[in-house]
Amino acid sequence: MNRREFLTASAAATLAPLIGACEREQRWAREAFIRPVKSKVAILAAADYRKPLRDVIQRGIQLCRLEVNGKRVLLKPNLVEFDPKGVINTHPALVEAAIDAFKTLGAREVIVAEGPGHRRDNEYLLTASGLYDVIREHRVRYVDLNNDDVRLTQLKSSYTRFKQMYLPETLYHADLLVSMPKLKTHHWAGVTLSLKNMFGVVPGSVYGWPKNALHWAGINGSIVDINSSLPLPRFAIVDGIVGMEGNGPIQGQAKPSGVLLFGDDLVAVDATAARLMKIEPRKVKYLQQAGDFLGNLAYEKIEQIGETIDRYQQDFRVIDAFADIKKLVG
Repeated sequence: MNRREFLTASAAATLAPLIGACEREQRWAREAFIRPVKSKVAILAAADYRKPLRDVIQRGIQLCRLEVNGKRVLLKPNLVEFDPKGVINTHPALVEAAIDAFKTLGAREVIVAEGPGHRRDNEYLLTASGLYDVIREHRVRYVDLNNDDVRLTQLKSSYTRFKQMYLPETLYHADLLVSMPKLKTHHWAGVTLSLKNMFGVVPGSVYGWPKNALHWAGINGSIVDINSSLPLPRFAIVDGIVGMEGNGPIQGQAKPSGVLLFGDDLVAVDATAARLMKIEPRKVKYLQQAGDFLGNLAYEKIEQIGETIDRYQQDFRVIDAFADIKKLVG
């Protein structure tokens, strides 16, 4: 055995117990979760931001049998960066319609909260994107999650080196967290939907911009660990009225899709959204991992209600590095 072979063998022997321990921790974490037998995901037509959207959102909530009466609801849109010619963020008209819908259905309070990952100037993003006008007009509270008080939380899965994570205190005082992402491809994760949108709840004041510590720990594992450990029930409303394809989440091109997606199983919602984009969800790493224990990924485990996938399915372009996620598993 030469020196290189010896060092390789020694490294493998040293790492094997660590890898084995990590795999055991992941297995124990998966076994602690109980997935629903079947998950409902609603696909509803929504052609234009200029048309009334409140009734569509109310219908989606009711189709999914989500009870909101008397609850404090936290809406978490996707607010990343501002480009007057782009379609980067969740559209403010959709956030406005969601505020109206949840209030109409009896929510005790509706809060809008976000922790943008790129710009530290939250006031600029709110104003430039048009979201500030919505918040002011409807007199709802806005929380900058990047600078909120934090609480140390034990992670319930172990796909990164983190054992604990600081999460915003506001999450612990809400009854329901609603993820409102844009339907987009992503140049590091493949797709960015309701699970990836939860990066925005992690405080930049602790983990940096653009949440650097999570990127260093691994984007896919961070997405899974965050979503396994959030302290409250969740629901998703995906803005697919106009999505983004190509080099997302910032530099891609607009892709009009004319749909909204709803569901309380975020894995199932994201799997359905991926299929709408003609992307194989089982080839998106964090979706495949989350599908092992956090929710339903398989097509036969998802009950689609409202419109059919076939009616609104379109081919979303991805960058070359993710060409493989466009290939269906047999």
